[in-house]
Amino acid sequence: MGSISCCLLLSLALLSLRAAAARKCDLQGLWRNELGSNMTLSTLDAAGTFSGSYHTAVAATNKQILVSPLQGAQQHASAKGQPTFGFTVQWQFADSTTAFVGQCFMDHRGKETLETMWLLREEVPSRRDAWKATR
Repeated sequence: MGSISCCLLLSLALLSLRAAAARKCDLQGLWRNELGSNMTLSTLDAAGTFSGSYHTAVAATNKQILVSPLQGAQQHASAKGQPTFGFTVQWQFADSTTAFVGQCFMDHRGKETLETMWLLREEVPSRRDAWKATR
C-alpha cells in the first residue's frame, strides 16, 4: 500500500510540473508596476499585435495625468513561452511618446512578470535642442 501511494503522489507531482511547464506568458490583462502605474492589454491578434491603455503614476508635469493609448507587438511565442514584446505609448497629457521593449517571464509557480526598458522622446522647439529631448 505504501509503494502505491508513493507512486501516485510522484505521478501527481510530475503531472503538475508538466502542467506548469506547458503554461506560457499571456500579455493580455491588467499589469501593475512597483511605482503604481498600470496598463491594460488586449488580446493578441493573429499577427501578434495588441492595443491597450497605460496610466502612469510617475510624470514630470504639472498637468493632470490621463490614461494614454498604447500599441504593440509580441514576438511569436517560443517553446519556452517567455516571449519578447514592444509597445509605444502616446501620452495624452504631454508632448511625448515612450517606447517600451521587454520580455515576459513565468516563474515555477506560474507568476508572470514583465521586465521592460523604456525610452521617452519629448517634443522640443528646434533641432538644436534635440540633445535634451530623449530620456
